[in-house]
Amino acid sequence: MEIPLWNEKRYAPYKVAALVEVLGEQGIAPEASLSGTGLLPESLANPETLTSVRQYITVCRNALQLSKTPETPFLTGSRIPLSAYGMYGFALVCSPTIREYFQVAIKYHRLATPLLAMSWREEGDTVSWIFPMNAAVAHPDSLLRFLVEQQLTQLSTHLRAVVENDTYLPVRAALSYSAPDHTHLYKRYLGCPVQFSQPMSELTYPKSILSAKPRLAHGLTSKILRETCDRILGEVKTSTGVAGEVYQIIASTPGHSPSMEGVARQIATTVRTLNRKLHAEGTSFTQILDDVRCNLASEYLRSTKLSVEDISELVGFSEATNFRHAFRRWTGSTPARYRP
Repeated sequence: MEIPLWNEKRYAPYKVAALVEVLGEQGIAPEASLSGTGLLPESLANPETLTSVRQYITVCRNALQLSKTPETPFLTGSRIPLSAYGMYGFALVCSPTIREYFQVAIKYHRLATPLLAMSWREEGDTVSWIFPMNAAVAHPDSLLRFLVEQQLTQLSTHLRAVVENDTYLPVRAALSYSAPDHTHLYKRYLGCPVQFSQPMSELTYPKSILSAKPRLAHGLTSKILRETCDRILGEVKTSTGVAGEVYQIIASTPGHSPSMEGVARQIATTVRTLNRKLHAEGTSFTQILDDVRCNLASEYLRSTKLSVEDISELVGFSEATNFRHAFRRWTGSTPARYRP
């Protein structure tokens, strides 16, 4: 299924540059790596260059044809530092705890040239990054594996850099595809046992990592950077695709919770078609409604002295208790603690 937002040129070319560099070390000319993207090698060093997800996918497809080693996606993932993500990356680095690191990673994932759907889950004594396979990632098996290998290596590399503690290495990885010939590379780059042909792809850590502190943890800086990320994410959500239309409609009716049926009528489509288009853009009506409510509530808490009960009503909750539960789910904080 095609994803319209893949064509949006919004991302710095750091992932493209890393993959082109890895391929260059194998003797592959940058022009060949960038074939079909419309990008020139010199543009990768230009701070004004913006790229799309589709352009990066094209480079990955080229890599599958040109690469001389299955290590390419692992090498690429290990060479993309958190600092390459800009404000999003610095917000991760400054997170007060790794629990908040996980929350920030998922909330602002859309700012980081998102290639796969991603979430996280606590279960028993473990916590896992999860990559559910859905229609939005309908890639050929070889390309899907390439993307997952790169993503898992990035996640593992980033957490090792943030906490610098071998106690917090992954304890296992599960992959949704069959075992390739290069299974030894997973152990080398992830440092944990790997199982293939599983229901979904996951990278699992001991739950104790959630209470660990990043080396550069700083509560105030983290809050400032998250507010900046909120603004950037808001601009992306309200200006692109069908999701942007839905976001603007919901945001224009504070105090109410418009139904999916009502929104579908406003944009002259059916609920089924709207649901399909949102799914193709990697989101859902419920997620957008939650985003609008969270952003409105956060703004009211930061900039007004309205009571929690009043804010609850303004963002469409009939009971303040339900709002408090929802706000904690969205942000990991209570409304009272969130206020400056």
